[in-house]
Amino acid sequence: MATQVKPAIETLDAETTAVLASFARAVKGAVRAVALYPADHPAIQSSLERMVEVAASATNHGMFYLSVVPDNLVIDGRPPARPEMGITELAGLLHEHMVGELIIQPGTDLDTWRKFLGVLATPPADVQAQGGITRVWSTTAGRNIEVREIDYAEVLKERAAGDEASWERIISNCLTGDAVELDDDTLKSLLEIAADADRLGELVQRLEERAGPRGAVRTQSAALLRVLRSLARYVSRTEPEKLDTILGNMATAACKVSPEVMLELVAQRKKPEAETTELDVIEQVLSRIADPMIADFVTRSVISDHGATVRLAEAFQALVPEEAHRESVLELVKQQLASSALGATRDFERLWSRVEEMLTSYSDKAYVTEAYNRELTAVRAQAMEIERLPDDPPGRIVTWVSTVSDANVRSLDLLLLLDLLEVEGDPFHWRDLVGIVVPHIEDVVLIGDFEAAHRLVTVLVRVAGEEHKVVRKAAASAAIERLAEGDLLDNIATHLQDVSDEDLEAVKKLCHAMGTILISQLAEMLSLEQRVRVRHRLTELLLSYGAAGRASVERLMSSPNASVRRTAVYLLRDFGGSGALPELERLLDDKEPHVQREAVRALLKLGSDDAFGVLERALAASNERQRSTIMRELTSLTDERGVPLFCYIVQHTDPRGPMGDVYLRAIERLGTLGGHEAIAALKQVLYRGQWWAPFRTKALRAAAATSLRRVGTAEAQDVLNEAAARGPWGVRNVVRAAANENA
Repeated sequence: MATQVKPAIETLDAETTAVLASFARAVKGAVRAVALYPADHPAIQSSLERMVEVAASATNHGMFYLSVVPDNLVIDGRPPARPEMGITELAGLLHEHMVGELIIQPGTDLDTWRKFLGVLATPPADVQAQGGITRVWSTTAGRNIEVREIDYAEVLKERAAGDEASWERIISNCLTGDAVELDDDTLKSLLEIAADADRLGELVQRLEERAGPRGAVRTQSAALLRVLRSLARYVSRTEPEKLDTILGNMATAACKVSPEVMLELVAQRKKPEAETTELDVIEQVLSRIADPMIADFVTRSVISDHGATVRLAEAFQALVPEEAHRESVLELVKQQLASSALGATRDFERLWSRVEEMLTSYSDKAYVTEAYNRELTAVRAQAMEIERLPDDPPGRIVTWVSTVSDANVRSLDLLLLLDLLEVEGDPFHWRDLVGIVVPHIEDVVLIGDFEAAHRLVTVLVRVAGEEHKVVRKAAASAAIERLAEGDLLDNIATHLQDVSDEDLEAVKKLCHAMGTILISQLAEMLSLEQRVRVRHRLTELLLSYGAAGRASVERLMSSPNASVRRTAVYLLRDFGGSGALPELERLLDDKEPHVQREAVRALLKLGSDDAFGVLERALAASNERQRSTIMRELTSLTDERGVPLFCYIVQHTDPRGPMGDVYLRAIERLGTLGGHEAIAALKQVLYRGQWWAPFRTKALRAAAATSLRRVGTAEAQDVLNEAAARGPWGVRNVVRAAANENA
């Protein structure tokens, strides 16, 4: 079957799009001026004059027809050729006033525009309370500007008659004001939806989305209340036996809304005068919201916002006013969150702790008086109206928005805390302030802002050293201990897998600012860590502490993980010094060959006689496995690193017993590696003799002569020539015999 290609939507030409954009910006600017300034203010006059000028340009060829959809303006079914912020915002403003179509006639004067813009500047809820924008405008002026209001009853009639309206269109037209009376056909269609809790829930969610942005709470809640009350009245009148089921479905659907809208619904519960029928719909719906529904409501909001907001806490406490009851509901929420994708994250327990604390203990009573809270509630809608009317250029808006970006807000938080730590004079208030600083440090580390954490920690460490300020000193010291024992290092570890070298240096600065208190915890983390890169980074952190970090090695040496024990060797090797020898000697007897090899290499790197003495004792021991591993590592050395050890062996050890074979192999390796130091050691072996062990002496001298000949340099040949000419009798015989064999 051939794939059907969806035809491209025809758009407006560039010229018409530009005219429409200019018209939209002029309307928005004029509405804002009318809303903000008194009637005789010069800003209103200039905005209206601009409005008349732009409208004259738009109606230059006749009447200007605009169709309104929730986020766009359309002319003759064609949208603008390109997205335009001004057009989108004017479309939203008109849609909230239930304007479906706007017709501008040529010659519309300044006074008409003043009146029309005054209507648009009025909050949508107030316009709807007066009968809707069509009725308000027809009684205000009604000429030259024609407004056609959205009527969702007609849309649903079309759907019932067989002309299948899209789901989007139904939702868009469910936002009309109370001026439109719903007929029985419309209510019957809505009842079909309400009979299914899932479909009703979808309707409620889409209704909230299309009513406006999340801030347009009053429009959203008004639309929802209108639907719920209309349905309840209809069912009570026609099929009362279904009322209980429908109310239950409404309760389920009501839990699909945002916390802001839920608060508005709960607020209606306190206003019985809002109900004009015998049935108190809101009370009936809210009383049917059971614990699992509340848990679903909270869970969905926490997942959406990745945490609990203030509005969610207020809504939760309003739905579950009894504190004892909240615990059982929160247990359901935790179970649902744990089974979600959020529950699989590493920080789930920490996230849940914060969610639980917010939901159970949030209160603004300590900060907001009742009178002020009433003012805030009343002014919120007005503020949102002004927010919808900006006409600032996009560049300026982007700049303003950037000032409240996450990075800028965090920067302001940091500056505020730093200033408070400096200026707070009351030691007990300062102690309380530290209780805020500690979790803030953990939070900024979690998001990777190590510099901010370092600045705050630096202040705490400085105050912890102020002997004359006892209370502040104790609070700062306790805060540092809380950080060391809390989530700070866990939060750091989350970044070590991917951290850049530059950020690693910032992590080191932060850890060093905390002092040596972190060393034991770093060692503990290293002993348990499985990821190679993270272990490497933790090792770097420990090494950066220098000698102070050496005490952590003991913990690592006892780890059951061989890789961690190898890390202990690395640390001992890099810390260096004779103090590391006892630990390295213990690791030479490790059951894991890899650990033994690393211990051998560490001792070779130290290169002191004491280090070589450790290897000599290990080689002389009766542990064949240990000796075999050490010699395998030594004989694998192909550079001069092994020369000092082999020289030490032939110069300081007794070539008897277990060391006999080791001694001979050391002579052979010196002949392979060469160099001045090796030649000197071989010459010493060549001339050394023990009269009571003639056969062993002859064998060792022969091995030394062979190794000198293998070195092959002029210096080595001079030693052999001198020994053959002037050496003791036994030495001359061995050298000459070796020369004859090679010849």
